[in-house]
Amino acid sequence: MKPRVIIPGVEWVGALDWERTMFDALIPLPDHTSYNAYLIHGSEKTVLVDTVEPRMVDTLMARLEGVDRIDYILSLHAEQDHSGSLPQVLQKYPQAQVFASPKCRENLVTHLSIDAERIHAVQDGETLSLGDRTLQFVHIPWVHWPDTMAAYLVEQKVLFTTDFFGSHLATSGLFVSADEPRVLAAAKRYYAEIMMPLRLMAQKNLVKLEAMQPALIAPSHGPIYDRPVFILDAYRQWLEGPLRNAVVLPFISIHGSTLSMVSHFTDCLAERGVAVHAFDLLSTDLGELASALVDASTLVIGSPTVLGGPHPGAVSAAYLVNMLKPRLKYLSVIGSYGWGGKMVEILTDMLSGLNLESLPGVLCKGLPAEADQQALQALAEMIAEKHRVI
Repeated sequence: MKPRVIIPGVEWVGALDWERTMFDALIPLPDHTSYNAYLIHGSEKTVLVDTVEPRMVDTLMARLEGVDRIDYILSLHAEQDHSGSLPQVLQKYPQAQVFASPKCRENLVTHLSIDAERIHAVQDGETLSLGDRTLQFVHIPWVHWPDTMAAYLVEQKVLFTTDFFGSHLATSGLFVSADEPRVLAAAKRYYAEIMMPLRLMAQKNLVKLEAMQPALIAPSHGPIYDRPVFILDAYRQWLEGPLRNAVVLPFISIHGSTLSMVSHFTDCLAERGVAVHAFDLLSTDLGELASALVDASTLVIGSPTVLGGPHPGAVSAAYLVNMLKPRLKYLSVIGSYGWGGKMVEILTDMLSGLNLESLPGVLCKGLPAEADQQALQALAEMIAEKHRVI
């Protein structure tokens, strides 16, 4: 395996993982992923930017086979998919010194047992000369760990952003321009799952990195942005752009009552020009649900009543939404019951921390009657009216 040239003196030496289907035992990976590592050759010094997932260390080592010396290894983020192969790389290159943010240094010592003496704690704005090239370090905490740091190759204007702007996408294409629509979908999903819960920090760090006006953005997952404005504009839209006239509707149904309500309600919204993204929680990809939440205006959860409360699948969905912290404005709950309970109240309370405006819920006993259908129509009309002023 050979390194792949990005620009003269800068190479990709990472690994494509065509087999991984789940990340952190939580995030489905329909397009799998990559672990990007980069090699920078200066006139005097050579730098490795990050490593790879430990189980793919042999791929990294094969790409480094012809590299006799590495002077510095940048650990931009201590999570195992970026720094997990660091012990093996340090063994191969015993003269190499690790550069990491102070918090990352602590994590490398704690989680990977790296000798603290081999790690230089980098300050924000610090520079490193490679001879004819210069690296500048930029602290970008909480995208998505508190230890995250970016590195900027000043003369060539290449920005290494670790998880920021990433996409879980395994592709043989080195650059985003080869398939921008596919990358956009993967990057939005990645943002929703990983960056959206900390979007205020993402917004702050976006401003910081935009000001550098990079010519290339090289993240730790997915292809390289050879047209950086593509992803910078997308992040700006996801972080602070206008919300869409759209409802996200995760639901679960046991005997068909809630499903009947969802079908009628969806038609009512569509008739009023409101887009609906419905997700059957028995089979849905939670990454797609997360992506739909990025710029939707309203969340409506559909659930039957189970032992007096929501179905556990609906509880899980509400927990996920609360964890992701999307920019939603409105919330409602619809569903059915057999003999009573507090399903609507429980789900609404679970999402109280998002400070959403609660709209009237619709709860029917058994199959929805005409009065229930009228209540769903009224809720659809209320949502459509709310969306007109967003």
